[in-house]
Amino acid sequence: MTARTVQLVLHYDGTAFAGWQLQPEQRTVQGEVERVLAGLCGHRVVAQGAGRTDAGVHARGQAVGVQVPEKWTAPNLRRALNALLPDDVWVAAAHEMRPEFHARFSATSRRYAYQVGTDEAARSPFRRKTEWAYRHPLRREWLDESAALLLGEHRFIGFAVRGTAPPTDSHRCTVLEARWLDRPGGLTFIIEANRFLHHMVRFLVGTMLDQASGKRAATAVSDLLIAETNDEVSPPAPAHGLTLERVTYPAEMYLP
Repeated sequence: MTARTVQLVLHYDGTAFAGWQLQPEQRTVQGEVERVLAGLCGHRVVAQGAGRTDAGVHARGQAVGVQVPEKWTAPNLRRALNALLPDDVWVAAAHEMRPEFHARFSATSRRYAYQVGTDEAARSPFRRKTEWAYRHPLRREWLDESAALLLGEHRFIGFAVRGTAPPTDSHRCTVLEARWLDRPGGLTFIIEANRFLHHMVRFLVGTMLDQASGKRAATAVSDLLIAETNDEVSPPAPAHGLTLERVTYPAEMYLP
């Protein structure tokens, strides 16, 4: 049977999920997508995600690669999935890709956003699922200075969960964009890189906020960028403030 390679772009509210990846006896985004795909295709279809978002993390641009029977064009597959998926998952787009496309290994960059609420209304039940309500005054300029330090290639072992990467991994990542944006009621941290280590964005946000609120020395971020361990990193920012915004692929991977 001839297969068609399709990239699905997913939005999901991570609140009720134990993360992206399949886990026994747990509700996961991958599990929901594969359940519906199996019903549509008559057999198991592996949904390969571009990244393994943790429990509570959201997505507005999770890329998922699937191989489906040729009868399923990308638009028809999208419509069928959206008719059957639960309300907290939505397929925003579907693209037919070259057969060699791989959602994880073909990606050239990933972009995340982290929402920090700084006003009293950040504790509202309508905001607290997607923002970290931060209660300490911040030196705004220190956040900008810390973000600027992240640009370029660095060894981010100081901002990663210990032991999750192979011992031979360099822990090096190239950050293409890192900046803090002001918005009504709070701040948004935007970061895009060629790769991310486990919990890296959440460790970065936690440490930058600790530094900008005076809990850490003014050199905390720069010191961790040259550290050989993660012993001095701040606790990670809560998962619910993080959203996977976009995954980028070479244009030649897309079929007309």
